[in-house]
Amino acid sequence: MRLVHRPADTTDERVLEGPVDERVLATTVEVADSFLSRARGLMFRTSVPEDYALVFPFDRPATRGLHMLFVPFDIDAIWLVGDEVTSVKRLPAWRGLGRGTGDTIVELPAGGADGVEPGDSVTLVE
Repeated sequence: MRLVHRPADTTDERVLEGPVDERVLATTVEVADSFLSRARGLMFRTSVPEDYALVFPFDRPATRGLHMLFVPFDIDAIWLVGDEVTSVKRLPAWRGLGRGTGDTIVELPAGGADGVEPGDSVTLVE
């Protein structure tokens, strides 16, 4: 699996003339789809690879929060409704808190979401 980012701005002439600019955010993707895996998240890990993403899928969009308790490294978090980015935040180690609306949350190493903006598309590809 891989996580792919596609910018929302398709009015750029370069995009209209050729393939849509897209970038792979992660090639090592873990899905937290059980109660235990969602509760644990990235807690107690000492690091994650640069090409890593932890994806939290939910049944419906809602306001969802993240905390960084027991996570000793900074992360980037992306909230999605469908494939559309609704919020992107950098969360600092140990004390970070984030809140956004989504039916999916993606956690990446700090810097992994650089260039991702609300309105963009982020898709999990098998």
